[in-house]
Amino acid sequence: MKVYLNIAQMLLSAVLIAVILLQVKGSGLGGIFGAETSVFRTKRGVEKTLFQFTIVLSVLFIIISLISVRVAS
Repeated sequence: MKVYLNIAQMLLSAVLIAVILLQVKGSGLGGIFGAETSVFRTKRGVEKTLFQFTIVLSVLFIIISLISVRVAS
């Protein structure tokens, strides 16, 4: 069971990193390191879906991490 949880954690972390990097657009690589954008926009379409998917992946990662700690104890 522990092995499956570790594999799930690794897969979730890789997908989460990819989704977060996909969200940084329009400001080049500077956006990754905290460059400011002066335009406020609302999230629409794919951008909104990607944002919500990031939240779901984060919650799943936290839940699996807590279960993994519980199984190890």
